[in-house]
Amino acid sequence: MAYGPEWDSQTGNLPKGVPTPYETLGYQILRWCETYIVQPDGERAGEPWKFTSEQKRFILWAYSITETGEWRHGRVSLRRSKGWGKTPLLAALAIIEFIGPCRFGSWAEDGQPIAVSVKLPLVQIAAVSLEQTANTRDMIRGMLSESPAEAIYGLEIGKERIQFKDGKPGRIEPVASSSRGLEGARPTFVICDETHHWIASNGGVYVYETLQRNVDKTMKAGSRLMQTTNAFNPNEDSVAQRTYDAFMSGRTRLLYDCREGQSVEDLTDTEAVIAALKQAYGDSHWAPVEGLVDLATDPLTPNAVFWRFYLNQIAESADNWIDKYTWDELRLDDDPILPDDQVALGFDGSLRSDATAIVGVRLRDGKLFLVHLQEQDENDPDWQVNQFLVDRAMRQARETYRVEWIMCDPSYWQNLVGVWSLDFKELDRDGRDIVFEFPPQRVGKMVAAVERFHTAVLLRDGICHDGDKDLSRHITNTVTYEVPQGVLITKESKTSKRKIDAAMAAVLAYEARGMAIEDGRMKIRRKARMRSY
Repeated sequence: MAYGPEWDSQTGNLPKGVPTPYETLGYQILRWCETYIVQPDGERAGEPWKFTSEQKRFILWAYSITETGEWRHGRVSLRRSKGWGKTPLLAALAIIEFIGPCRFGSWAEDGQPIAVSVKLPLVQIAAVSLEQTANTRDMIRGMLSESPAEAIYGLEIGKERIQFKDGKPGRIEPVASSSRGLEGARPTFVICDETHHWIASNGGVYVYETLQRNVDKTMKAGSRLMQTTNAFNPNEDSVAQRTYDAFMSGRTRLLYDCREGQSVEDLTDTEAVIAALKQAYGDSHWAPVEGLVDLATDPLTPNAVFWRFYLNQIAESADNWIDKYTWDELRLDDDPILPDDQVALGFDGSLRSDATAIVGVRLRDGKLFLVHLQEQDENDPDWQVNQFLVDRAMRQARETYRVEWIMCDPSYWQNLVGVWSLDFKELDRDGRDIVFEFPPQRVGKMVAAVERFHTAVLLRDGICHDGDKDLSRHITNTVTYEVPQGVLITKESKTSKRKIDAAMAAVLAYEARGMAIEDGRMKIRRKARMRSY
């Protein structure tokens, strides 16, 4: 995996060592938490709360400040393995953000910062559904129940909200995409837990963007959002993935703290798996490392799941066809597609659902580009494809480029494909056929076409693209499934809103390119072009 210039797979972008007491509020926060909250469960239930060394280091850097008392890091993300202790850590921080000293107040005579409490605290525990906030809420209640803080601060510990008994303003509350007043609130601290599950289709991206806007309104007063996540699936475009991409770009004041286990190619190698697990879990002494080893070879635990959730390594699901980072590496910004370039086209369409797409590919280098795309409007139950726009786009492509071959899936479009076949043959100066059907029932041929495209991508040989976001989205939305003849591609489910039609059109376009080259059309066109000058 390629990391940014300041990335260390063991510490994320945390600087070496720890900040001094003059550079962070963290030491005061640690002392307060270990005085006022308790261990909620286990053998030490009821005893004063204790952080691990790794958790302490995270807090010290998360609450580090500048010379003017502002946060050194405007956003914070903690990526760790399942069971490392992410939820208890942020639960403890939620409590101190509610009642403890966690904001810069002033400088002491010796130069150390003085931490003060938030005047009007609104701590929100966020998820895509209220049910998913239960673990964090339960942890907060357990840390406060019969703790010194409960009596000293006069807390009313409810099932959903935690507030003050005397009616003083301030509370800890859960929020989700369905929560009233999500837009417009003024939270002082927001917990976003398990953001690898926050994707567009379940409202997670909307929730995050709304919460971030809310926090930004009072960020000068120290309001912030913190998120925890496991390693994400790079084909889902989750909030966790977007955060990682922002970190890798180097254009954000983001504290990205991550600890990965070393790469293990053979999950049957017990010693290597144990070493990687110990590396991923660090000083989380409660993690059942030896017990997790069995999951590495459990047939009910896909390899990608083990890598992501236990070794904390970014990995796509086992059935994903092409992951985002592999596809992004094929982007070629120079040498753009130009009018009169020799191209082949692929067409895949629907009528009243999904999407309809035309994708082009340049013959000489296999550079893919999106010609036309129509996608179903989920808010319009009567939506259907505008066939006039499809026809116009195909004809404009025929007029703009030197189209040598068009491969079409004719399902639902036999009439229009037939018209294209006749019209374009008449327009071809050599009177040749350029429109061909690729019947979906020819499973063996489709398997071969999918394999050729995928092999070209993996080998980075004879294929590239112009970076079109819609084409990339459709490519990475695609999953595989097995048939007797081999592997085909499809949506993740019949009801999935994640479209793949441009991916199918790309496969057809790439197949059309191969057929055109095999037929000698690139060679013929080059000679013809030379004669025209």
